[in-house]
Amino acid sequence: MEVWDFVSPVLEAIAGLIGGLAGGNPIKAAFLLSLYAFAMTSLGGFLVLAARTHGGRLDVLLDVGMGFSSGIMIVASFTSLLLPALEISGPGIVITSFIVGAIAVYIINEILPHEHLIKGYEGPPSFRRKVKAAWLVATAIIIHNLPEGMSIGAAASYAISEGLAVALAIGTQDFPEGLAVSLPVFAASGSLYLALLVAMLSGFSEVVAATIVAALIGYSPGLLASALAFAAGAMVFVVSYEALPESHRSGNEKLATVGFFAGFIIMLYLDTVLG
Repeated sequence: MEVWDFVSPVLEAIAGLIGGLAGGNPIKAAFLLSLYAFAMTSLGGFLVLAARTHGGRLDVLLDVGMGFSSGIMIVASFTSLLLPALEISGPGIVITSFIVGAIAVYIINEILPHEHLIKGYEGPPSFRRKVKAAWLVATAIIIHNLPEGMSIGAAASYAISEGLAVALAIGTQDFPEGLAVSLPVFAASGSLYLALLVAMLSGFSEVVAATIVAALIGYSPGLLASALAFAAGAMVFVVSYEALPESHRSGNEKLATVGFFAGFIIMLYLDTVLG
């Protein structure tokens, strides 16, 4: 038996289990699925414990992780979000919502003060000295994670199998993202507890976003197509504007590209099996 023949029924069984636990309620399903992303982000935060002895290797892991994350989000944006949206609604609404999603994240990115691991500070100059570096970094990761949480909520509202595919892929790439938030927080504050707390908070933001989006769609089912496309636009913007550029700024472009293709293939497989 090939590994693919084993994985497919396992994933289908997990989707059935989530559906049973949620009682067919998309809001509960979105909440349960997003807990995986929260757990993986939190676990990734513990990698900061190795920062003192393996700093150089952690830089490589961060770049590969960002590339991996980008590959996953690009495929998920199209196969799990845009294509389902086009099945529900016309291209006009889908394209408009896609663009609005990208613009919304851009505006949030410009308004909220935050700090990237490599690019440094972004936001209103007046806030740069007023907000502690640890929380600037946390804000950056939360901005990055909100579209991911929205995607889980929107996909789960469309179908639990789609939600599972998105949640598994996003949760897996959240493991290096946990390090991406905890490492600079630890460097800025010197507090291991604060670094782990911020990593957990950034992961929890996905749970909140997923649940809210699913609740909004449950309240107004007509929003489903727009929500799917909006989340796709937000994720594509994050990939193009932040994730890929960040992964290529430390001289690890080749490894980051390998990570990108690995994420691309994994997400494509998950969507093929569960779609």
